Amino acid sequence: VKQVLTLASKGACLTVEGIQDVVEVTLMKNGHHDVARDYILYRDERKAARESSTLNLRIYRRDKTTPTRFNPMKIASSIEHAFRGARKIAEHSPDEVVLAVNILTQKIVGEMTELAAKGDTLYIDMIEDRIERELMNEKIFDVAKYYILYRAEKANKRETVSSVPFEENLPVRQFQIKTADGQISISDAMLRNSIAFACRGLEESVSVSQLLETSILQFYDGMKEPEIDLAKIFAAKSKIELEPAYSKVASRLLLDMIYRETLGRSASEAGLVKAHREYFKKTLKEGIALERVSPKLLDFDLDELGKAMDLARDDLFTYLGLQTLYDRYFIHHEQRRIETPQIFWMRVAMGLALNEGEQKNKRAIEFYDVLSQFYFTSSTPTLFNSGTLHSQLSSCYLSTVMDDLGHIFKVVSDDAQLSKWAGGIGNDWTNVRATGARIKGTNGSSQGVIPFLKVANDTAVAVNQGGKRKGAMCAYLETWHLDIEDFLELRKNTGDERRRTHDMNTANWIPDLFMKRVRENGSWTLFSPSDVPDLHDLYGSAFEKRYTEYEKMVEEGKLKLYKKVEALQLWRKMLSMLFETGHPWITFKDPSNIRSPQDHQGVVHSSNLCTEILLNSSAEETAVCNLGSINLPLHTTEKGLDEKRLAATVRTAVRMLDNVIDINFYPTVEAKTSNLRHRPIGLGLMGFQDALYIQNISYASHEAVSFADKSMEMISYYAILASTELAKEKGSYSSYKGSKWDRGYLPIDTIDLLEKERGVKVDIDRSASMDWAPVRALIKQYGMRNSNTMAIAPTATIGNITGAIPSIEPIYKHLFVKSNLSGEFTVSNSHLVEKLKTLGLWDAEMLDDLKYFDGSIREIERIPDEVKMLFLTAFEIEPEWIIECAARRQKWIDMGQSLNLYLAEPSGKKLHQMYLLAWEKGLKTNYYLRSLGATQIEKSTVDINRRGLQPRWMKNKSASGNIKVERGEEPPKACNLGEGCESCQ
Repeated sequence: VKQVLTLASKGACLTVEGIQDVVEVTLMKNGHHDVARDYILYRDERKAARESSTLNLRIYRRDKTTPTRFNPMKIASSIEHAFRGARKIAEHSPDEVVLAVNILTQKIVGEMTELAAKGDTLYIDMIEDRIERELMNEKIFDVAKYYILYRAEKANKRETVSSVPFEENLPVRQFQIKTADGQISISDAMLRNSIAFACRGLEESVSVSQLLETSILQFYDGMKEPEIDLAKIFAAKSKIELEPAYSKVASRLLLDMIYRETLGRSASEAGLVKAHREYFKKTLKEGIALERVSPKLLDFDLDELGKAMDLARDDLFTYLGLQTLYDRYFIHHEQRRIETPQIFWMRVAMGLALNEGEQKNKRAIEFYDVLSQFYFTSSTPTLFNSGTLHSQLSSCYLSTVMDDLGHIFKVVSDDAQLSKWAGGIGNDWTNVRATGARIKGTNGSSQGVIPFLKVANDTAVAVNQGGKRKGAMCAYLETWHLDIEDFLELRKNTGDERRRTHDMNTANWIPDLFMKRVRENGSWTLFSPSDVPDLHDLYGSAFEKRYTEYEKMVEEGKLKLYKKVEALQLWRKMLSMLFETGHPWITFKDPSNIRSPQDHQGVVHSSNLCTEILLNSSAEETAVCNLGSINLPLHTTEKGLDEKRLAATVRTAVRMLDNVIDINFYPTVEAKTSNLRHRPIGLGLMGFQDALYIQNISYASHEAVSFADKSMEMISYYAILASTELAKEKGSYSSYKGSKWDRGYLPIDTIDLLEKERGVKVDIDRSASMDWAPVRALIKQYGMRNSNTMAIAPTATIGNITGAIPSIEPIYKHLFVKSNLSGEFTVSNSHLVEKLKTLGLWDAEMLDDLKYFDGSIREIERIPDEVKMLFLTAFEIEPEWIIECAARRQKWIDMGQSLNLYLAEPSGKKLHQMYLLAWEKGLKTNYYLRSLGATQIEKSTVDINRRGLQPRWMKNKSASGNIKVERGEEPPKACNLGEGCESCQ
């Protein structure tokens, strides 16, 4: 051991063989020659055994064409099965049987190993013959007899299966299934028929027989009826990685289960459509009786709505989407779902059309058509609660915490109520005095903001959104707050647990002046808000003026509680904590306020849970936003955007979102006051990457930047236009007078205002491709129905439901496993699979390569370079492209966007460049920083030896470390400071 440790201390790479060599030498040096000799022989025997190991053997199936891995356990299982059958063993096998099985298995495995060593080909029949022979040789005649009869019966069944077409529905294999009423017998022909129905239209891509056999492998005696469905679904699920069409099959199998659970009919039964219409009325009444559905839904013409539902749209789902709805969204009673997918969409549509008066049936059908065809999807709270007794449909709530103990705990209580009804929460904590500040009432010293954040964190854990998903909250603190350094460490895994918030998100609220000081390598002063009470409500040049006045007061000795730090050092700590813990996020105060349409009504003190909502908040008003997203690929063709389709969807979506405001259940008075006064909505998009694939555009290209610009301009154009149309119909929001809309400013116009206030060039293209004059004229004539109209949310869950790549994200990997509350799901890039199929490159070996290279295709040599360029993953795209696309969108958006950034390798310089560029481009907020973990895709099914390569996870450096994609064009410049930037130096 000492010698091994000495070698290790010298940097030697230790291996098992190396340690064994040390053992040999040590034994010889110490005179233990007999032990050394035995040890050497033992090593030689082990080496020979490894070289002839059964792990390297292959055995051919009965078709004599398909080899599989030799598995001694299957031999033992067959022999044990014969013993148990012959001797009627119902419980665990006795010890003597286990011993006999082991002896027989070892003999047969030894024979097979010897045959293989001689070069003989192994077949399943050979093994079965030797099992018979060994049973006879050992005079175990009763077991031998049973085994011989069992083989004959299996052979007869195989002959029957191959000679009789399954359409004749002849029972070939029978399975006893437990049901609620007792026990029934089903045949494999029945199973085959149900699987074949789920595979309809996909026969060129999927195999009914393979699914059947894979399903049956999971069967056991006495299994319950629901487990039959799960076996079929899991069989299809297991094949998705090789053929994405199996996701559709799994979805259809789940759909069949849903129909039987709700309607009592299978998907293949005649009369399903009629039964579904009749059930629609029944389930609404049942939901009302269970106090889950609003009685107001009975005021609709249920016959008309029932006819409008199209069951063919159930076929739009992938397995992940439908399973997510089934587990978390469908109304249920005692775990029995009472909604089908189309009834679910109609219930949501009806809930959003409740206040449409005489047009409620027409509007409900209009809303249903948009939702059920996936053109637009409302946010999760709306899907959860629309049409229910507690119709809390809003996504986000933003509140400001005042520097008062009573108000602090009022906000915590409000957070609990808002979280209960599925709202995401953003809290502004900057007003709370810092550590060491004087408490006038007690003449004591404050503990600062951190202990209160711990209370808020635990509230989010305790109130987990009604049991449907985890509670979600984000705390914001402005960068000049004296507790900012402790705030940065809230998510660390070390330190005092009483000063850690592991379950709550955090975000920096950064004024432009701080970013200027970072660029100048200047100093920065931290204050307690109790000493500088007006700073939090100031922004732009007014903030800069007042902040420098407070710094002067420090120099004059008029302010005692402060701390001076180097701005660049604090910035570096922000970025290092962001990389280490994922928090706090980087968000910018000044562009969020200067470009806000509601600057006349107050101040934006923070963003929301996901950094896309930017609304005023105060003690009297808790800002509320109602979200939904356009499914961009469904409005995109190979030639570009379908403007007519997009305009129609946006118009309907804006109406739906505006209706939420009047229908909504408000958990607090402050939320209701704010939402009814300003009526903000947040229309976003998802599937940006899908839309690029449809057009054959790489994310890392100027074409993608141009598409980001044009697509957001078109959505902005029609969203603002739709809001003016609603204002004409229903009137403007009550605080419209004096807003930027009223003053003639559109979002595109406010970039100049930001540049003027900042005093630094905002590096963003300001061109337009549409004629905005008609929109400006209509706003001037009718006003706006909504103070804010656009925000791009993360759309993770609704993206799953509709099969779209979330939000504006580049694809994460081309193959990965996604875990959520519904379990684990294999996600493959169907666009890539289809492209490789057209090139004749998609096969099991390509799948194996994709796993080996961690979901990337960059190092797979047989894939053409132009395909690699098109299918870059998030970590293969330079961040400058993602930021530039976001900046082009931001110029058209009146709020913000949830923008994730990706960093493939740790680099402080790169982090600095990324977030400085985001600020220079005028972005309002950033969301998560995504970095690659140390572990990679699990590779238990990958044969690394076939490549003759060392496994990637054993290498010190990634195989792709020296590879660079040649784009043929330069990305947007990362940093404009050159030699003046200390981090670049």
